Amino acid sequence: QVQLVESGGGLVQFGGSLRLSCAASGSIFDVYNMGWYRQAPGNQRELVATITSTGNPSYADSVKGRFTISRDNAKKTVYLQMNSLKPEDTAVYYCNVRLRDFRLHMDEYWGQGTQVTVSS
Repeated sequence: QVQLVESGGGLVQFGGSLRLSCAASGSIFDVYNMGWYRQAPGNQRELVATITSTGNPSYADSVKGRFTISRDNAKKTVYLQMNSLKPEDTAVYYCNVRLRDFRLHMDEYWGQGTQVTVSS
C-alpha cells in the first residue's frame, strides 16, 4: 500500500511565497517522475511542474521563473517552492508520483490535495 501526504498550503498575499511538500510512503520499490498539478474551481486539472528521478525539472509557462520543483530521493519527497504568487495561482494543488511497488507493479499515485489561496 502506498500513501502520499501533502502539506504546506494556505493563504498568502499577492507576491508572497509558499512551499508545498509531498511525501510518499509504504511498499515502494522505486520512485520515478514526481510532479505537481493544480485545479482551480471550474477548470480542469493542469500540470504545474515535474521532475525526473535524476532531478531534471520542467515547468508550465505560467509558473516559469517563479516556482521551483525539487526532490529528496532518500525521503521520497517532492517539494514545490512558490514565489511571487499571484491570485491566478489560487487552486488545489495535487502531487503526482509514478513509482514501482514491492510487487514491481508500476503505477501513479495522487496526493489528497492542498489548498493554495492568494489574495490580491
